[in-house]
Amino acid sequence: MKTLDILILGSGPAALCLASELAKQNLTIMGISTKSPKAKWENTYGIWASELEELGLESLLSHRWSNTVSFFGNGISEKGNKSTEHRYDYGLINQEAFQNELLKKCKGIEWLNETAKQITEEKNISEVICFSGLKLKARLVIDASGHKSNFIKRPERKNVAQQAAYGIVGKFSSPPVEKDQFVLMDFRPDHLNKNEKISSPSFLYAMDLGNETYFVEETSLASYPALSQDRLKKRLFTRLENKGVKIKEIYHEENCLFPMNLPLPLKKQFVLGFGGAASMVHPASGYMIGSLLRRAPLLAEKLAIYLKEPNQSSIELASKGWEVLWPNELTQRHKLYQYGLQRLMRFDEGKLRSFFSSFFKLSTKEWVGFLTNTLPLPKLIYVMSKMFINSPLKIKLGMLNIN
Repeated sequence: MKTLDILILGSGPAALCLASELAKQNLTIMGISTKSPKAKWENTYGIWASELEELGLESLLSHRWSNTVSFFGNGISEKGNKSTEHRYDYGLINQEAFQNELLKKCKGIEWLNETAKQITEEKNISEVICFSGLKLKARLVIDASGHKSNFIKRPERKNVAQQAAYGIVGKFSSPPVEKDQFVLMDFRPDHLNKNEKISSPSFLYAMDLGNETYFVEETSLASYPALSQDRLKKRLFTRLENKGVKIKEIYHEENCLFPMNLPLPLKKQFVLGFGGAASMVHPASGYMIGSLLRRAPLLAEKLAIYLKEPNQSSIELASKGWEVLWPNELTQRHKLYQYGLQRLMRFDEGKLRSFFSSFFKLSTKEWVGFLTNTLPLPKLIYVMSKMFINSPLKIKLGMLNIN
């Protein structure tokens, strides 16, 4: 087999987002994955509607909510039912439509049902040896197989924090949220005992899907060790029971677990990453789809230019790719988000409720930009400084790690 320009590992959202852009560049590309790129994606993907609107992709939303709220117990009464109204549209991506749209753009790219066992670089070319024994050569290998990648080198970090969630789509004895409502965070802890309030806080993420069907998910923002699925499931059921809501039928169960503060990959290596493998999960929110869609086009265009140079080795191509993916601006923003996350992880549920109640008092542009990682570095510093200044004393002390 001839040497490919690019070999992609993976077939999930990250792999297809990048492959769909690379397919426009007149390159020889192939993908390998343990799953078919046509296999149904398991998890749901929520996104602020504006992120898709800016890309002309809002038609990919299966649901859209204007009634978007959170509950933080008002910082006074844990049972306080007064909502924080976000007044900003949120959507649920139509997984099948999104997947099919990307696959349609991947015209000409073949995926093999293979799994990479080893990747080596020799004579400026990368060779992938699959578990089946198949050997494939490419000028550049891109690992988009997820955060568990064995081929992306990064600084070691102990105690990597993870976001965990357990959710269900189903029918209930009474509505767990209001009609046509999306709940970003319900941190009200009145269903928890004293010990649970102190350790590893979690919140409800929920939405009305119509036809008396709802999605409810108990989510841990980030913790080490991560909350177990059993513990989150128990908390969700206790939360619903406390509301007098019983589960009548479950259509779908969802289990999520992914790292929030993986170190950024080393830039001098001969394999390039994308998506979770490239630490592209937002350290403050856990979101990634918007970032994949925004950052894939530039990376694909630049790689096509670099590949026109016939003498570029795999390590030279990959290193240039890493510079495009993680320029100084994005690297510094990532460090700021990780700094904030480390502080938040020390907060008990009371402080978290107080923090988020203050956070959503920022202007809409500010908090949306923060959560979508679209604020330029100077603006991000300004917003974080403003948040600190406007926070209650206990939050200031917590962010300074004094108490």
